[in-house]
Amino acid sequence: MIIIGTALLSAMVALGLTRWMRGVAKVESVWLRWYLHVALAGVLGTGAALLADNWAELVGYALLGIGCALLTVVDLAAMRLPNVMVGPLYLILLAALAVSAVVTGDGLRLLAAVGCSMAMLALYLGLVVIRPGQLGMGDVKFGAVIGLFLGWLGWGEAMLGVLAAFMLCGAGSVFLMWFFKMRREHMLPFGPFMVAGAAVGAAMGPGFLVIV
Repeated sequence: MIIIGTALLSAMVALGLTRWMRGVAKVESVWLRWYLHVALAGVLGTGAALLADNWAELVGYALLGIGCALLTVVDLAAMRLPNVMVGPLYLILLAALAVSAVVTGDGLRLLAAVGCSMAMLALYLGLVVIRPGQLGMGDVKFGAVIGLFLGWLGWGEAMLGVLAAFMLCGAGSVFLMWFFKMRREHMLPFGPFMVAGAAVGAAMGPGFLVIV
């Protein structure tokens, strides 16, 4: 019941935020009319319920899933990750994880998550400096959100999440160029691949360090 309820509630919240999301995007795009964010929020809500170990984590993961669903669609439509969405999402997740750390008495886990968040922020910022034009500052800031989430789960999840994001982006780019003859400037934004990579890291990360 918790899994189904979280999925349905996440989808309903995403649906209720549709008008706001479209206003933030400030563009006309078919991505904004397909209600993809509703379905994606439901899927991520299911993952949140399966992943959470306590009520604070459940709230934090579910809200993160809703935020990622909205950001994915906005990035696909407008090719940017707005601060008005990324900033509050970071604070909401940080607050939820802080409550979870208090509930479980594991403050070191929260410090590790914040450290991973800053490390991922530095990684993406370095990539922006080294290869300007490949990533945007929205990706850098969103990287801090993803890093906070994956760092809370563990370093294996964080490492796999980053690698999966770039591997999925590379595979997607090759597919679009090969089958649809799309040029690099017409490629999909990186934000959706960051979300997909985080999902892969969360699902498969526990055994990643053992493998490598």
